[in-house]
Amino acid sequence: MTPEETRQGIARFYDAVVRRDGETMAALYAPNARFEDAVFRLEGPDIMRMWKGLLGRARNFEASYRILEVGSGQGTAEWTARYLFGGKHPVVNVIRSTTRWESGRIVDHRDDFDFALWASQAMGLMGKLFGRFEWFHRAVARKAAKGLALPSKY
Repeated sequence: MTPEETRQGIARFYDAVVRRDGETMAALYAPNARFEDAVFRLEGPDIMRMWKGLLGRARNFEASYRILEVGSGQGTAEWTARYLFGGKHPVVNVIRSTTRWESGRIVDHRDDFDFALWASQAMGLMGKLFGRFEWFHRAVARKAAKGLALPSKY
């Protein structure tokens, strides 16, 4: 893919995130795509189950993005998700997203964010106290995977 095609793909994907348009997001992943972030490590159809579950549950969801770097078949964007976690805890999560593209579809997607900061916002005092501990991180990842009926990273 040319850098311009990659830029267009990234823009289509994050425009779909902003609109909470799971169908468009799904169409932009290759069938054998891989996704990883601080909570999930997924492949193929599990990726869209994650997105649909997360976007479907998020209350007062808003997102914005900006494209940072683009090359032939790869790119980096920074996106910000704002929502109420559990319907009551306001979260502002800034995520650095790296994608690799083949034939107009995402084959590899990695989102990086500050888990401890996210946990302190999403889980209040519990997240503030324990968000930097690996055991807490693993427990949150297992619970999230179970809640969305997805395989656990841990």
